[in-house]
This record gives sequence, C-alpha cells and structure tokens, in this order.
Amino acid sequence: MDVGELLSYQPNRGTKRPRDEEEEEIKARRKQASAREHGRHREEESAALEETDDEKKKLLQIIERDGEEEDEEEEPLDESSVKKMILTFEKRSYKNQELRIKFPDNPEKFMESELDLNDIIQEMHVIATMPGLYHLLVEGQVVALLVQNLERLDESVKEEADGVHNTLGIVENMAEFRPEMCTEAAQQGLMQWLLKRLKAKMPFDANKLYCSEVLAILLQNNDDNRELLGELDGIDVLLQQLSVFKRHNPSTAEEQEMMENLFDSLCSCLMLSSNRDRFLKGEGLQLMNLMLREKKISRSSALKVLDHAMIGPEGTDNCHKFVDILGLRTIFPLFMKSPKKIKKVGTTEKEHEEHVCSILASLLRNLRGQQRTRLLNKFTENDSEKVDRLMELYFKYLDAMQAADKKIDGEKHDMVRRGEIIDDDMEDEFYLRRLDAGLFVLQLICYIMAEICNANVPQIRQRVHQILNMRGSSIKIVRHILKEYAENIGDGKNQEFRESEQKRILDLLENF
Repeated sequence: MDVGELLSYQPNRGTKRPRDEEEEEIKARRKQASAREHGRHREEESAALEETDDEKKKLLQIIERDGEEEDEEEEPLDESSVKKMILTFEKRSYKNQELRIKFPDNPEKFMESELDLNDIIQEMHVIATMPGLYHLLVEGQVVALLVQNLERLDESVKEEADGVHNTLGIVENMAEFRPEMCTEAAQQGLMQWLLKRLKAKMPFDANKLYCSEVLAILLQNNDDNRELLGELDGIDVLLQQLSVFKRHNPSTAEEQEMMENLFDSLCSCLMLSSNRDRFLKGEGLQLMNLMLREKKISRSSALKVLDHAMIGPEGTDNCHKFVDILGLRTIFPLFMKSPKKIKKVGTTEKEHEEHVCSILASLLRNLRGQQRTRLLNKFTENDSEKVDRLMELYFKYLDAMQAADKKIDGEKHDMVRRGEIIDDDMEDEFYLRRLDAGLFVLQLICYIMAEICNANVPQIRQRVHQILNMRGSSIKIVRHILKEYAENIGDGKNQEFRESEQKRILDLLENF
C-alpha cells in the first residue's frame, strides 16, 4: 500500500461508524436525482457567477467545463483543483442555506442541495492524500465553513448525520497529518462545536464517538487548544460526560472507547496548570475519588487522571484537597493490593502500580502541615504494613531492572565487539527502554522511601533499614537510583525548577 492509499484508506470500523447502509441509501437517492442535477447545474453556477470576483468567475467556468468532462478523465489533485473544490463547496453550502431558510418546513425543496453538499464533502476526503495542500482549508477559512455547516445539520435525518460524519473525517485527516493546523481549526469554531455536540442530550451514537476521538486528537501536545477548552468551560463538560460512568459501566465497546477518549482528553488538559484550577473548582477530585471506590471500568482511568492532577508543584492545591475529601482512605487500599482483575482493556498491573506510586510521591512532595502528618501516619499504622508493602514493591522492580540491565549490557557488549559506536542517541534509547521496563516505578518507590525516612519518624526509618539488611540489599543502591533520577528530572521544565528539584532530592539522600 503506497502513501496515498494509506492516507485515504478508510478502515472497517464495525459499529463505531455505521455508515454502510446509509451510504447505499444515499447512492440510490442520488441516482434518482441525477437527471434533475445536470439540468439545474448550469443555472446555479450562472447565478453564483454574478456575485463573485473575476478570479472566482474563471475558476467556476473551469469547474463547469471539468464537470462535463468528469466521466472522460479524472483531474489530478493539485493546488488549483483544491481551490476549485473549495469554491464548489462554498457555493453548494450557501445554496443549501438559502433553500433551508426559504423552505424551512418543506425538506423536499432543499433535499437535492443537501445531497449535492454531501457529495462535495465526500469528494474533499481526497485531500487526505495531499497533506501539503491542507493549508488551503485553513487559509481559505474552509474549517469555519464546515463548522457553520455542522451547526445547521439535523442529525435525526440520516443524510445530515452522514454529513456530520464526513465532515469530522476531513477534520481528522487534517489534524493527523498536519498537527500544526489543529490550533487554527479549533479557533475557527471547531472546539466549541465539539463540546456542544458532546453535551447534547442525544442517545449515544457513532458521531458522538467520533467527536470524542477528534477532540482527543486536537488536544495532543497543544497547549493553545488545552487553554481554549478550559476557557470554553470544557473541563466541566468532560466531567459531566464522565460522571455517567461513576456507577455504571459503558454498555458497549464503542461507548467504552468514547469514555476512554474523554479521559485521555481530560489528562491532556491537566498538563496545563490553569486547567488544574478548573478541575479543582469543578469538583473533579471528588468525582475521580468516587470512581475509585465504585470499582467500575472507569477506575483505572480515574487513577490516571488523579496522577495528572497532582503531579509537580502545580498540583499542590489538588493534593491538599485530596486529603481533605478523605482520598487517603481510597488510595492506600489500591497501594496495598493491586486489583487481580483489571477490567479495562490494555491496563496492566505495572501501570496501576506506577500511577499509585506517582500519586503518593506527589502527595509527599506537595503536602504541608496537618495533611502531611496524616499521610505519614498511614505508614506507621498496623505495624508499618505500608512500609512493608513499599519494600515488597522495591525488590519486585529492582529484580526487573537488574534483568533488563543485564540484557542491555549484553547488547552494548555485542555492539562494541562489532565496532559500532554507542552515541548519545543510542544511550537515550537504552534509558527509555529501562524506564519502560520498570525503572520509572522503581525511581518513584525510592523517592517515597527517601521522603518517609526523612520525616523524623524513627519507626519508619528503622523498618526500611531493617528490611534492606534482611534482604541483603544496601542503601547505596537506593542512592544510586535516586541520583540517576535527579540527573534526568525536569525535562520540559525551566532550568530554575530543574536545579531546585535536583537539590531537594540530593538533600533527601544526605539524611537517608
């Protein structure tokens, strides 16, 4: 399959986007309307020519000529043909709007224009094969026109629901292959429409699933869109939509996919500090805490959201609030015992333990005063059982890392023997592999050990050292792991944060 076929390929998505039967029905209707279409084609274009400038006149004349020759030869896609396609879309969109305004109670009067408009939207899918031409869709404000078109569509009508689906398809292709254009598309009204469509009181369908997917794409690695969503009260919209799954599991695989898209969107938004405040004020912590207690499919994703909400210095307020709403009673049972059966597809025991340990590390980093005391007391109750669990996890991930390091060392030895150079990029790749193998969880565990041993609670410190000695391990290993962690911390942060965080971690090691 070449690149063009790959970009234009539309996979069989099962019930996610059930459009096959509808497309057959639309094709039949178009066949019946084809005779009237050709007779009316010239009249529409002549009317539109009077309202356009000279350049548009020339392009529309080319469209008319190409329309007559369409069956003879397919025109190659280039900038000129895309511009003509855009003009055709504009013309048919305005024509459809006029007829809808003129005959609001007589759908038969504007049905043909509806089919024409849907035809050109489907034709615009071919632009997916030429990402280099996507800029024409934004500079030409075509996304804004597409959104205007979405606003007036009635999804209770199959043909119009199909139009929504096709429009989202164009946006998805554009967003995936030219991510830098996501910001302009969102600002041209797309973000607002997606949020409006998600919170509309309509039964779950393929278009709602598609909206959640497009929203998640728009928010990936894009702070501008994350801020825009926050300004549009999008955090509240996401929380409201997710609250349905607090006590009820999704009824279908497609609905579960939508739920996970919404969770992913929320996690992405929480990477922006201003959205942490919106999440806090919108009682997002309370909702996630309830999801953890209910033990539904949403629990795994709720844990991930809490991790994103509390991490780093920007998560301080959320950490304090989490303790205030008795979140410690929820998180520690999950720390003590990982669920035997994690219902959510793709969630592993390692991911569960990583998020729980990350949350505890964030709490230890950010809590002050009475809330910090309450957290430390948890490690002393029931004969320090939580310290025992922490050390159990330490040795579990230490063994995994030693096995991974042995394999990587073997690969390095083979490379040197072959005369290959291990450069910085290769070293970075090896480090990422070690993180994935469990090093990141091990670093979090060692950080928690350092924090609780520096808390002036002799009982905790003695228990940690006792277990290390019993297992024949050493404080030196813990210090080595934390030093490596400190050296690599702060990626994406400013230099001042990096240096202060490194100093804080190294200070913890001095008194370990």
